[in-house]
Amino acid sequence: MPSYLDEFHARDNGAVRVTPDQASRFAKEVAGDFNPIHNPDAKRFCVPGDLLFCLVLNEYGVSQRMSFRFTNMVGPDVALRFSPSEESSLAIQDEAGKTYLEVEREGEPSTDPQLIESLTRDYAAFSGQNFPHILVPLMKQHGVMVNPQRPLVFYDSMSFAFDQWPAPAPSLRFANAELVVNGKRGDVALDFDLLADEKVVGSGRKKLVISGLRPFEQAVMDDLVRQYDGWKSDYQSRG
Repeated sequence: MPSYLDEFHARDNGAVRVTPDQASRFAKEVAGDFNPIHNPDAKRFCVPGDLLFCLVLNEYGVSQRMSFRFTNMVGPDVALRFSPSEESSLAIQDEAGKTYLEVEREGEPSTDPQLIESLTRDYAAFSGQNFPHILVPLMKQHGVMVNPQRPLVFYDSMSFAFDQWPAPAPSLRFANAELVVNGKRGDVALDFDLLADEKVVGSGRKKLVISGLRPFEQAVMDDLVRQYDGWKSDYQSRG
């Protein structure tokens, strides 16, 4: 069955490939994420973790409880294997056996297209709002900030669980954010609720790692946010 994700990946002899252009368009147009690491010409280009998450749900369905751990960043045009499996544990690997994403799932999966599209679109959009809307106030609260010349924010893991199953097409609502600072490293936990008809039917958590932390400087952070907003405006004006 056709999916909105079809334009953001291609299948090649059983493998899934994401071009830099597809990755960049997904980040900007679906997730609203203008992190330059997803630009096609980025020196350290990587495919958005949110796109990998969406592709897994599109391929294997949505289970009542799922967790995802990102072990490596996916570079341009890497051939990923989404092998058919009924197992509770999945590993998304390339043709050489390198693992990029580990998935644990529990419960009979739903392949309802409406559920999958609603959850993946809403999660990607929620995730794309992390910077600056959530992370900047959080860093300010703790008196730290990323290095503006090299802002390194890595996607570590995420998990969710539905209390009500099967659930209708859900929406996401931000619930809480926590930051634990350990020297130049910060561990961020972002909690969200899953809702159906305005009723909470589940919850989830996304974890990020921020490296290269330094003391918070309001003027420097303001410049970084303005630069980020500029990238967003430039892209949208071209559309």
